[in-house]
Amino acid sequence: MIRSIGLIELSSIAKGIATADKMLKAAEVQLIFSKPVCPGKYIILITGEVGAVKSSIASGISEGGHFIVDHLLIPNVHPDLIEAINCSTEIGSVNSVGIIEFYSIAASIIAADAAAKAAQVKLIEVRLGIGIGGKSYVTLTGNVSAVKVAVEAGANAAGDTGMFINKEVIPSPRPEVFQSLL
Repeated sequence: MIRSIGLIELSSIAKGIATADKMLKAAEVQLIFSKPVCPGKYIILITGEVGAVKSSIASGISEGGHFIVDHLLIPNVHPDLIEAINCSTEIGSVNSVGIIEFYSIAASIIAADAAAKAAQVKLIEVRLGIGIGGKSYVTLTGNVSAVKVAVEAGANAAGDTGMFINKEVIPSPRPEVFQSLL
């Protein structure tokens, strides 16, 4: 089970590939993924023991230099987060929906983790900038009061970065809208 993660988001694909290599050589971490996203950015997501992830992120920041857009380290990640990033979450029934939108991928992951830890909600997806101009967003579901608490916690968690765009809570979405999120 993945317990700690680190992510670096860069504005250069070439520097992103070099940074990923440097990060993996710097510490005993595992690569979850390393890939380009819109609009020509590059993201690297790793996991491992907290100290190793911290060391790898520090090495990546040094290598990435002025190409770094954002980064994160979450030492005790919520278990639903990786499923939501991989779009493999199973949702049983239609319930209220929360959406939190950001300019950066790292901010969205921080928000998703905080939201999932704040209330009894289920993360649906953490969309990581692919096909949406480099933005990212989190969708989650649960009862209305839990979704409101989670959305507020997620928006606040990443609010200090200046990357927050918007948040919405839909108490009773139409089934078609809910299904379009799965």
